[in-house]
Amino acid sequence: MSDFTSPPLVAVEHVFKSVSDSTGTLDILRDIDFRLAARETAAIVGASGSGKSTLLSIIAGLDTPTRGTVRLNGQDLFALDEDARAALRARQVGFVFQSFQLMGNLTALENVMLPLELAGQRDARKQATEMLGRVGLGQRLGHYPKVLSGGEQQRVALARAFVVQPALLLADEPTGSLDFATGEAVMRLMFDLNRERGTTLVLVTHDRAIAAQCERCITIEAGRVARDETRAAA
Repeated sequence: MSDFTSPPLVAVEHVFKSVSDSTGTLDILRDIDFRLAARETAAIVGASGSGKSTLLSIIAGLDTPTRGTVRLNGQDLFALDEDARAALRARQVGFVFQSFQLMGNLTALENVMLPLELAGQRDARKQATEMLGRVGLGQRLGHYPKVLSGGEQQRVALARAFVVQPALLLADEPTGSLDFATGEAVMRLMFDLNRERGTTLVLVTHDRAIAAQCERCITIEAGRVARDETRAAA
């Protein structure tokens, strides 16, 4: 359950994003402004080209806004240099992508160990083994991504994202490369893990059925927030 009495975990504050080339200036995001509480789940939906993935990249501090800022746990991401933003992401943010983004030369276990090792945690192997067991891949620890199915690769990606116990999980079309049944199973697992670990979730999706499972649905149209709807309590 979200805690709306505490300061927001994520604050997106009047974010604009424009790019310019020889043909002129393109406004991608226009005055995006919203807050997310700890443990809240929010879907960002909209047509292709509406600015959803750009917004997710800015929330992650991977892209910079033209104007405005994003605060994570009160920290202004864009008051930090690139190295400091990367360090903050390593501590507090997990990612799940449509294309899995696994390291092909690493086994499933090594992929999940990697963020723990980068954070200097000594029990990385134990934590990664336990996390892969939680996502149902306890028998696939030594397998490389190329011999795993799409659903198995995405479960490795989920394990890698959650093993660092992030405050914020960012997911960009996590079922886009999966068939319907596999995608449903992966989403059930992601929401289960999210509830267990008390993570704030921001999910970009075209799928309204997936979006309906989140507490908030933020619709982006032509770079603006067209609707920000809260799901009624059951």
